[in-house]
Amino acid sequence: MTCGISCVDKTLNKSFYHLGISIAKHPGYFIIIPVLLTLLCMTGYQQLKYQIDPEYLFSPIAGEGKTERAIVEQYFKVNYTHRFNVGRITRPGRFGRVIVITKDGDKNMIRREVFQELRQLDNIIQNATTTYDGDTYTYKDNCARWENECFENDILNLDALMDDIEAGQLNLTFPFMFNPVTWDAHLFPVFFGGTKLTEDNYVISVPAIQLVYFVTADTKRQDAKGAEWEETFLRVVGNAENSGQFKHISVSYFASRTLDHELEKNTKTVVPYFSSTFLMMGLFSIITCMMGDAVRSKPFLGLMGNVSAIMATLAAFGLAMYCGIEFIGINLAAPFLMIGIGIDDTFVMLAGWRRTKSKMPVAERMGLMMSEAAVSITITSVTDFISFLIGIISPFRSVRIFCTYSVFAVCFTFLWHITFFAACMAISGYREQKNLHSIFGCRVLPMSIAIKENRNFLYKAVMAGGIDTNDPDNPIDNKDHMLMAFFKDKMAAVINNKWCKAIIILAFASYLVGACYGITQIKEGLERRKLSREDSYSVEFFDREDDYYREFPYRMQVIIAGPLNYSDPLVQEQVENLTSTLEHTSYVTSRRYTESWLRSFLSFLDRNNELLNVTIDDEQTFIDAVKEHWLFPGNPFSLDVNWLEANYICNRVGAVLATVRNNEQHQLMLYYVNKKERLFGNRTFWLGATNLVDRSYFWTWMSTGVPVTYAQWSKREPKSDRTGEDACLVLGTDNFWHSEPCQRKHNFICENVCQLNYTSLDKRVYI
Repeated sequence: MTCGISCVDKTLNKSFYHLGISIAKHPGYFIIIPVLLTLLCMTGYQQLKYQIDPEYLFSPIAGEGKTERAIVEQYFKVNYTHRFNVGRITRPGRFGRVIVITKDGDKNMIRREVFQELRQLDNIIQNATTTYDGDTYTYKDNCARWENECFENDILNLDALMDDIEAGQLNLTFPFMFNPVTWDAHLFPVFFGGTKLTEDNYVISVPAIQLVYFVTADTKRQDAKGAEWEETFLRVVGNAENSGQFKHISVSYFASRTLDHELEKNTKTVVPYFSSTFLMMGLFSIITCMMGDAVRSKPFLGLMGNVSAIMATLAAFGLAMYCGIEFIGINLAAPFLMIGIGIDDTFVMLAGWRRTKSKMPVAERMGLMMSEAAVSITITSVTDFISFLIGIISPFRSVRIFCTYSVFAVCFTFLWHITFFAACMAISGYREQKNLHSIFGCRVLPMSIAIKENRNFLYKAVMAGGIDTNDPDNPIDNKDHMLMAFFKDKMAAVINNKWCKAIIILAFASYLVGACYGITQIKEGLERRKLSREDSYSVEFFDREDDYYREFPYRMQVIIAGPLNYSDPLVQEQVENLTSTLEHTSYVTSRRYTESWLRSFLSFLDRNNELLNVTIDDEQTFIDAVKEHWLFPGNPFSLDVNWLEANYICNRVGAVLATVRNNEQHQLMLYYVNKKERLFGNRTFWLGATNLVDRSYFWTWMSTGVPVTYAQWSKREPKSDRTGEDACLVLGTDNFWHSEPCQRKHNFICENVCQLNYTSLDKRVYI
């Protein structure tokens, strides 16, 4: 092991020695080439892909939540345009939310004057006009709909009952009640926050009410229009609140773009600090690189150490953008880290230079300096590189992106310092060899000669420096740098004292104990308010949500996938047991909030059996009864059952809808279809791909969850990609692929894989 380390040390020393000599002989090349490469890489900023989506950046890449959501969306994708139900959303989509509390001293929101201002607020939001791509629209033009009816905050219809409520003639029954005037079914936990109740679940007071507005987001255009509407929502609500338009209510507001805005604002707050930070670091480097000797002082090298790190970071970021790596605001912290690394390397190289003898040739001094600094700056850069490289395996994209940019920057900083900055040192070495002033560039006298010639104090203090070539070793001209002398003569002696050693060890041990204690205090999770600036409107919204809406914060969805015979009483009992088990966990508030299509359907049949006179003894009669009497389009439970009958039938026989991965499989399928043309006729067939799986409308094979890579699309297909509609894959009469709405009727091709007894090969069978 020792031999191995020694070999690496010798190799680095030798390599850097020769590099230093080469740089000293041709410093111009080592300055011009890094500058040109920096300018070339900076053209990559044209490829900037700025990412601010909080879920994308701050949630695990393969998190369980995302996996489960993909399964849900595979079967039950949200339809904002025609079949929107707020209780069954899997993504936030585009929305605006307000949480309203009183500001007139009375904490109860159930008052006539409060509801009048709530109506006023609702009108402001619904009537605000937005323009996108030449299209002007309001909330009602772009709202999420159920059966062509906009999603509305029905809680506002309580104003029809307000006289009776305030007179004490009508009690609000928690958690839900029917409005006897408008016949709305008010689900109070959705709208009311921090509700105070009597023992009989009558509402005493409501400190907060929230209103929610959802807009369509099924296609890219709808999503873009929704984003623009959110901007209008935030503006008009903010103006109404800040202008003092409301006397009785205080409004906090939030939209899906709010966190995007906050991340962008946080990024912009960093930018003003760049100039001041670079100025401070530059001054620090210049001052610490200066000394009393006007020739051996190196203020410009301190500045060029910063310039080298900045150039390296700019080049690294540009190259990373050329590679298609997304950019995030957190990356703006990387330049500060790189400047720190660059300054550290600068001081190491300058210390190595000062330890060489001034009378030696510049090339030899450069070789020795590079050889001495090689191990230090290489190990520092390698450890930094490995640290950031480890961060790339993080499950969070924000960490991955930051660490990727930092890896590029560390590499470039190292390369630029051993080339560009080293060349600057070589030029400074030639200046020092000619005994030129470090700032003014004029030839000056060494201090020993200035003393002999009785030069004035100002000359000796500002201009004298360098060495006397006739007496290069005299102590007057070879004084150490002030800091180097301090640490060598003073600090070393103090540290070597036994009491000082004991204090240092004790202090370090205390530091380790404190660090270990700090680790035990780490809290998992991410507080949303910490993603926002302290003066942001969203902070108040987050605080109110935490104060009033944490009793019923989330709605869980349970998906039972796979072919089950729901007419079987045993299956019905198993599903009911599963539902009941979940209801009795500590995470579920009450059974009364459960929605189960199977439980409700069986209860409905039990109550109306004499009137309906239906039987559900077998699978087909069960399906017919569900379709006819329960899952009609206007029933929200129709969103809870997916009737892709072709896929269902394939599953029932142990197969799946056909999956076609290459041209060979496509031709084999066509062979079977055409071979049976007399039986089938000129028909069309469902295949096993759909765009229902992902919101981005990527086509995916349902049996495997793998994206469709091989395709035989017909001309101008898939048309659903242009319209943004949900679609499934059809083999047309032209033997090419088409996209069709999944509710249409076609023949279908099932696929199975059979293991043959006489061979190890699997044979694909089309049924």
